[in-house]
Amino acid sequence: MFQYKYLSREHLEGFDNYKYMSKDTSPLSVYVMHPFWNKVVEIIPRWVAPNVLTFAGFMLTVLDFVLLSYYDYDYLAASTKVHNETSTEPLNGHMEVIPQSLWYILAVFLFLAYTLDGIDGKQARRTQTSGPLGELFDHGLDSYSVFFIPACLYSIFGRLDFSIPPIRMYYVMWNLLINFYLSHWEKYNTGVLFLPWGYDFSMWTSTLVFLWTGLRGTGFYKRYLFGGYTLANAFEWLIYFTGVFTNLPVSLYNIYQSYKLRTGKMRSTTEAIRPLWSLLSMMVVCSIWVHKSDRLPDCDPRALFLLIGTLFSNVACRLIVSQMSNQRCEMFNWLLWPLSAATIMSLIFPNYELVMFYTMISMSIAAHIHYGVCVVRQMCDHFRINCFHIKQRSD
Repeated sequence: MFQYKYLSREHLEGFDNYKYMSKDTSPLSVYVMHPFWNKVVEIIPRWVAPNVLTFAGFMLTVLDFVLLSYYDYDYLAASTKVHNETSTEPLNGHMEVIPQSLWYILAVFLFLAYTLDGIDGKQARRTQTSGPLGELFDHGLDSYSVFFIPACLYSIFGRLDFSIPPIRMYYVMWNLLINFYLSHWEKYNTGVLFLPWGYDFSMWTSTLVFLWTGLRGTGFYKRYLFGGYTLANAFEWLIYFTGVFTNLPVSLYNIYQSYKLRTGKMRSTTEAIRPLWSLLSMMVVCSIWVHKSDRLPDCDPRALFLLIGTLFSNVACRLIVSQMSNQRCEMFNWLLWPLSAATIMSLIFPNYELVMFYTMISMSIAAHIHYGVCVVRQMCDHFRINCFHIKQRSD
């Protein structure tokens, strides 16, 4: 693969001086998960590189997405009706298309991914291989995983009856992506990563929901809570509530405190909000395309989620690089320009919209993988380490 040097000399020098600072106050994390992870990491051989654990956890999340893409690509499986009057399915006419055993597999994979994500840093400290590459690798893959989990959960409700339409799920997805971004934007200005409580609770909740679905099936969610409001509506409200009323206020408060106590980066207002433009501009252009289109998001919501998840991860990774190296974050991501061009061309030539759409997806995935691989290789060269191999003392 052609290696492009995305990191400048200033970036690399910034990584040389980087020190990880975080605060984790989640009761679930502090009193339950960390003691559990401390026991689990002892099982891992010392020759296993921490990044191997990180990557394995990420691939388990991807595998969840791939498996559900096979059984429920269009998010219609949960809304399949029984047409045979002699069927032994429930009287409400709902038929389980996705094998219920699959939900147990998805739950196990997700919890394993969560566990591997929790022990990679502990393995790094245990093997004395902690460094900027490990954190960047971990958080960079986390930024991609953010969309995979809700994209899987949407299959539980489906896109038709007792659920929310793809356009509303599209904005739920953006809400989750923004919440992740806020944590790193917060660190960009404060120098401290305040680990959100919602992460641990969301991973536990998602795992338990998968297990419950395996036990009761997707038909369990075909009900009203009260009036015309369903379980899918409750899921939607919970996502917005945690974002608007918990994550955003906490991030703003922590940034305010860093300015008040002069413990943060003390950037000007325009510089402090600079990373937000890259994300907001990408979201605006995507939303214009979706709302002006005659096909999106209904024709292929899964592909649309993949597109915005990939674009977001690229934006987030560049922010993470900037805040770790203490360099100025870019205002606009270069992928905004081909995205804008694809949007305009799709509106002018609607017959070629799907060609533009799938081309943009392919381009964004290729560009993002290239960026990630080149940055990792550049950091490995700089620190004289191997991403997936621990150098022995005899080496």
